[in-house]
Amino acid sequence: MGKLTTHVLDTSAGRPAAGVRIDLHDLDPLAPKLLASVRTGADGRCAEPLLAGSALRAGRYAMMFHVGAYFRDRGMALPEPAFIEEALIHVGIAQPEQHYHVPLLITPWSYSVYRGG
Repeated sequence: MGKLTTHVLDTSAGRPAAGVRIDLHDLDPLAPKLLASVRTGADGRCAEPLLAGSALRAGRYAMMFHVGAYFRDRGMALPEPAFIEEALIHVGIAQPEQHYHVPLLITPWSYSVYRGG
């Protein structure tokens, strides 16, 4: 069964990023829509896959990670505007029967993303 999952790590603090809001959008050109709005748990992961099974279709999706709010919630003083308010990751799902894992490494000044296993 295919699924789309994520894991957010706060590399500036060396720990999982708990409480990061993630908005998942379907970028279907005929009917773009918000599919889910979730938060990461204590381990930096979501309790459930963002999409799984028949809900995961071939196509383009956008994952918006609200990193500025995450750092502010932890008491970090960020400039206004923050250097990175959101990390917007566009992913293409070509084979929906596979597992697409999207780890995101964040600091207030940078982010890195890759397809994990």
